[in-house]
Amino acid sequence: MTGRHFAPILAAALAASIPAWAQDTAAAAPSVIRTHHPDWSRDAVLYQINLRQFTAEGTIAAAADELPRLAEMGVDILWLMPVQPIGEENRKGELGSPYSIRDYTAVNPELGTMDDMRAFVDVAHALGMRVILDWVANHSAWDNPLVQAHPDWYSRDWRGEMQPPPGTDWSDVADFDYSNPELRDYMAGAMAFWVRDVGLDGFRCDVAGFVPIDFWERVRAELEAIRPVFMLAEWEQRDLHRDAFDATYSWTWNNMMHDVAMGHADAGALRGYYFYDEANTWPRDAYRMRHVSNHDQNSWEATQFERFGDALEAVITLSFVGSGLPMIYNGQEAGNEDRLEFFERDPIVWRDHPVGDLYERLITLKHNTPALWNGAAGAPMVPVPNSAEQAVFSFVRRGADSAVFAVFNLSSEPQSVSFADSPHTGAYREFGTGETMTFPSTGPLDLAPWQARVFVSGG
Repeated sequence: MTGRHFAPILAAALAASIPAWAQDTAAAAPSVIRTHHPDWSRDAVLYQINLRQFTAEGTIAAAADELPRLAEMGVDILWLMPVQPIGEENRKGELGSPYSIRDYTAVNPELGTMDDMRAFVDVAHALGMRVILDWVANHSAWDNPLVQAHPDWYSRDWRGEMQPPPGTDWSDVADFDYSNPELRDYMAGAMAFWVRDVGLDGFRCDVAGFVPIDFWERVRAELEAIRPVFMLAEWEQRDLHRDAFDATYSWTWNNMMHDVAMGHADAGALRGYYFYDEANTWPRDAYRMRHVSNHDQNSWEATQFERFGDALEAVITLSFVGSGLPMIYNGQEAGNEDRLEFFERDPIVWRDHPVGDLYERLITLKHNTPALWNGAAGAPMVPVPNSAEQAVFSFVRRGADSAVFAVFNLSSEPQSVSFADSPHTGAYREFGTGETMTFPSTGPLDLAPWQARVFVSGG
């Protein structure tokens, strides 16, 4: 998106606001998912890079120098925000939004060159990581040459004039009209260029629900003919998983965790989310992205500390040990306390921080514990009833070779809980301390306010 407070728009669009053409197959839930995930995504952790703020230099080459650190941290898929030249007409702020694309197959000279991009991808691949690029298919900059060369590719308002995407304040971009087959051909070809000629491993697709599903399904098939790709949709809709996307956003999870952290909801609401909505709505092999922060929330809403307060470590931990695909926004691991500027340079202040230590340990846990892998490669969450259901959320994920029993105190009060006879029984080592514990134990389990206790066997 082009830089605006967007989370409420996405949340509202989950039902009535989804364009009619995007609901054409919404009547029947798919019993299976036909998208084939690349093998390297099964235990993957995402890391989002805001190139403008990631380094002091704000360049692709400088970011490439940081890749060994990210590889050591353990992240698997690097998501780069758009690297293309930014429009100048109706630009927002001094530098503009990366989501206002002036040339789909070029690199913003402020960031570097196409050779820098190829070198970045090569370094990432050599370190065992993959690279996906943020893709803006819904709209272009007003001074993109397509505006003059192909005015029929753009939608029109009631006056017959080109317009920003309807219902938005995105004044720096012009809305495309996907009823035009030539636009579809152009956009699909531009995406194929980055995979075929630059070596990218897929895309994160901006406001994916504003673009017809059948376009995404076509693109996925054409990209797969080049190489296996990973596709993430910035949208929350089940049918995007059918033939197009590996992963979709789960804004509802992020918003629910915020409500819990702020005392507006409790563990009971979270239990309902996981064991009712998620289990019954989404295919087992659909990756749901669990983000604690991202570029929109950090710039327009709150830092991770402001958004989750004392619950932050528990929320981060749940993003890894619960079902879903974890995502880290650059700077979280450094304990970034700033709302980074969106339209200006505002480099992250890097430092060692306990949040970074937690992320690194959780990434190792995920990689080494198949029960925690993504989609159907991991084990489902099974509820473990406890004696304080409104305050404590507990579940087990048990696979053939590993299991994780997780207990979260989602309240500001200490809790002492016991558990009914359930699938969690067995011997475990506690994550973090390494202490051995067997369930059922002789006494209750004590939890400090907002504490997460995770017990692991096998793996």
